[in-house]
Amino acid sequence: MLEKMEGKLNTEAVAEQFELLSMNAERVQKETLKKILEENGETEYLRKWGLNGKTDTNSYKACVPIVTHKDLEPYIQQIADGENTSILTGKPISTISLSSGTTQGKPKYVPFNDALIESTMQMYKTSYAFRNREYPIENGKALQFIYGSKEFKTKGGLSAGTATTNVYRDVEFKKTMKAMQTPCCSPDEVIFGDNFHQSLYCHLLCGLIFRDDIQVVSSTFAHSIVQAFRAFEHVWPELVFDIREGALSSRITSKPIRSAMARVLTKPDHELADLIRDKCLGLSNWYGLIPEMFPNTKYVYGIMTGSMEHYCNKLRHYAGGLPLVSADYGSSEGWIGANVNPLLPPEMVTYVVLPNIAYFEFMPLRDGVEVSGEPVGLTEVEVGEEYEVIVTNFAGLYRYRLGDMVKVKGFHNSTPELQYVCRKNLLLNINIDKNTEKDLQLAVEAAAKVLAEEKMEVVDFTSCVDLSTEPGRYVVFWEISGKAKDEVLEECCNCLDRSFVDAGYVGSRKVNAIGALELRVLKGGTFHKVMDHYVGLGAAVSQFKTPRCVGKMNNKVMQILASNVVKCYFSTAY
Repeated sequence: MLEKMEGKLNTEAVAEQFELLSMNAERVQKETLKKILEENGETEYLRKWGLNGKTDTNSYKACVPIVTHKDLEPYIQQIADGENTSILTGKPISTISLSSGTTQGKPKYVPFNDALIESTMQMYKTSYAFRNREYPIENGKALQFIYGSKEFKTKGGLSAGTATTNVYRDVEFKKTMKAMQTPCCSPDEVIFGDNFHQSLYCHLLCGLIFRDDIQVVSSTFAHSIVQAFRAFEHVWPELVFDIREGALSSRITSKPIRSAMARVLTKPDHELADLIRDKCLGLSNWYGLIPEMFPNTKYVYGIMTGSMEHYCNKLRHYAGGLPLVSADYGSSEGWIGANVNPLLPPEMVTYVVLPNIAYFEFMPLRDGVEVSGEPVGLTEVEVGEEYEVIVTNFAGLYRYRLGDMVKVKGFHNSTPELQYVCRKNLLLNINIDKNTEKDLQLAVEAAAKVLAEEKMEVVDFTSCVDLSTEPGRYVVFWEISGKAKDEVLEECCNCLDRSFVDAGYVGSRKVNAIGALELRVLKGGTFHKVMDHYVGLGAAVSQFKTPRCVGKMNNKVMQILASNVVKCYFSTAY
């Protein structure tokens, strides 16, 4: 069945293929595991566990243990160092992906190969097929705030870069975007520029030049879109000047970017400059900025779940009435599920697992804690229950704990629809309290309503546990959009404390086993410094996620936060 038709993606054929896969998820899963084990059965890792050529699910589960990244790290390091033997995969690994680094404080090494490119393209095509039914694209372009990361060679000569960078550089990515009629409006030199701020400026400029062609505004994460339009609020007069003069701002010093932009910004355009100036001056508090600047935009697209949910309110502000469509569910280790219900708002989005891209298992959880020692298969999960995702893929990860907590919301044919909940590991824990990323987010949202009454917002936030005092306490860091009165921030602090409703926390606060919550307000731009730190470690800007809890491994981030505190407030809620 052909996926392309007259140079365009045959979306109905793609959707039909997906339906067939989802109808036979159990069989497809067995076939997928068999294929993985046949390709990699002679590797050092699988021979160690005595599979002896067996490819059935029972033998696999009986022989091969469930692991974390720490368990596989020595094997991955051997590959990065240039070992020639088949360590994790039968075919050589030529590329290493770097995770964002926000969980461990430094990027993880993850094997990357052509199979992951194939599954990425399958995921893109599948979700696009369903998205295009609701929001048809016709001969459009995308304003994509995407950025390559620094690449380097490992000791063994392998290319190492973020997963997104590996995808953006692949020829199949460009072919797929073109077939989906959403090629990026910016030149490659902008995407892979070595200065994020210059690339962001040029993304915005390209979007304005091609404003009538833009039908999608997107990035990997919602954070990058919000970040881009926050910058737009400040640089729009300069962008207008560039368009009026037909010449690029002197702020762009990168020669490759200047050369590429000369092919885009070819002549003065007074009419477009006047139009954009008038629209910017006419906007009230930048509400509806995106449709005003890019009038043919159908939707705004990016990952908007988990730690990205915080940015949805600001994104809605910029989007006006445009739909927000959450992108698919994946990680640096690979993809899990596609969003085939694009009409659902980000807070309710579900992801249908593609049963042929990896072999999946699910560890049952209750309140974030395992309730049994044995995981269940893809088609054995139960609606309403929570699980940790365990993945076996074509790039050398075997029974690998992803660390994500998901909830089963239903089934699409015979494959489950998952709702992402949060990272499984506890963020905030002192005594018998158990508060996750989601609990922190809900507390911040509740307290942010107090701030909103003063026409201000929480730009970004993180947290830590402070055990330097007795008793220990939660510390929440806020960067806010203005200067709030002390009494307002004191109420915000109390609201934060009251909004952690975990019984262990509430009980511990009442008996003073946990101290008064502390709210530390930061200077403007602090989280930009945090991002710059991670980018310096090799993370891509478009892959950056603000760490929602700063632990022992994030000493540098803690130093950045500590040196930018403006004021501190202590809760009197208990």
